[in-house]
Amino acid sequence: MNQTLAAPSVWADGKRYLWWLGIMPLATPLLSGALAIGTGIQQLWWVGVLVIFGLIPLIDGLLGEDVSNPPESAVSHLESQRYYRWIVYTGVLFVIASVVVTGWLAAGGIDWIIRGGLMQATATLDPSNWLAKTAAFITARAELHGQVSGFTYLGMAMSTGAATGIAINTAHELGHKPKPLEVFLAKVTLAPTFYGHFYTEHNRGHHVRVATPEDPASSRLGESFWAFLPRSVWFSARSAWNLERERLRKLGLPAWHWKNAVLSAWMYSVLLWGAMIAWLGAAVIPFLIIQGIYGFSLLEVVNYVEHYGLKRQKLPNGRYERCSPRHSWNSNRIVTNIFLFQLQRHSDHHANPTRSYQSLRHFDESPQLPYGYASMIVWAYVPYLWRRRMDHRVLNHYAGDITLANLQPSQRLKYLEKYGGDAKSF
Repeated sequence: MNQTLAAPSVWADGKRYLWWLGIMPLATPLLSGALAIGTGIQQLWWVGVLVIFGLIPLIDGLLGEDVSNPPESAVSHLESQRYYRWIVYTGVLFVIASVVVTGWLAAGGIDWIIRGGLMQATATLDPSNWLAKTAAFITARAELHGQVSGFTYLGMAMSTGAATGIAINTAHELGHKPKPLEVFLAKVTLAPTFYGHFYTEHNRGHHVRVATPEDPASSRLGESFWAFLPRSVWFSARSAWNLERERLRKLGLPAWHWKNAVLSAWMYSVLLWGAMIAWLGAAVIPFLIIQGIYGFSLLEVVNYVEHYGLKRQKLPNGRYERCSPRHSWNSNRIVTNIFLFQLQRHSDHHANPTRSYQSLRHFDESPQLPYGYASMIVWAYVPYLWRRRMDHRVLNHYAGDITLANLQPSQRLKYLEKYGGDAKSF
């Protein structure tokens, strides 16, 4: 493990203020809207998607890696600083604002501005008042923007889905803390994607079964993302429900009970979606569905990348070996690590689930991805390209013994026949 050789009394977090950049992806719908309305170019609503699939991978490649770690003596001090939590809390506010504001604009907010609604709302103000001037400016720009086309509506939903998908990682950071405020904020952050069951399944399911064939969120060697996606979505939700049903059974309670953590998490989504539909009408429903599906699919493609082909071996007693740094794919690409609150230091996260993002460490023994997560998810969408980049890395990780990998059952014979148990490379 690489250590920063600095005395704790003088060590300082060089990324202390850079962590605020982690909010930017959560606010991209607001940025996209400002650009689109400000310039009158509707296509700029797609900026959020372009940031994820274009800008971040590009900058990742240019700026390279950061393998430095905080010294162990500084970790307790880092963990105690509320400053880092306020960054995450602020991210929650921005992603909810992105959903509400962009949903309103998509469902008729821009048309309302064009029809003079904003000017009427400020008609009682002195024209020299800054609010009146702002309203006049926005109205003029909205008229230049024009009514929302189908392509623009889709861009609004997709850019918002990019933000809500990345926000699931924010919920992930919050959901590992037992504090009631952080649990509440985690469930609020999961509300736009209707993925509240992630809170239960990730903590009590995935962290127990990670890198085993029994874990729906651990992808298998030879399994395409498009095969993994429905498997992970369905069986993760089912697992979360079963975990809660069993917990409640031990308490003598039925599964359909208000103490069911899965149901209570889904209720946040019902309240958010229900309030927006009641306010904005049926026009917002496609927006909510599109951003929700795209959002949780982003989580799942990251899940796909994180443990592809890696497997904990069974011990003589029938239990799996303890999860180690060797069971997660990692990356030290600095840009994606800042934007994702160091999710790419995934091995340390599994070793220390309650450790906050600013304290996560790089391990030399953890398998490394060729690119950051932002780039890898693009390759994951194309199975042929993904296999060319990753299958040989899985095999090399196991010193050529393909039988040690987590193999897709339908591809098992094919891989064994092609590479054998003693193959040394692809």
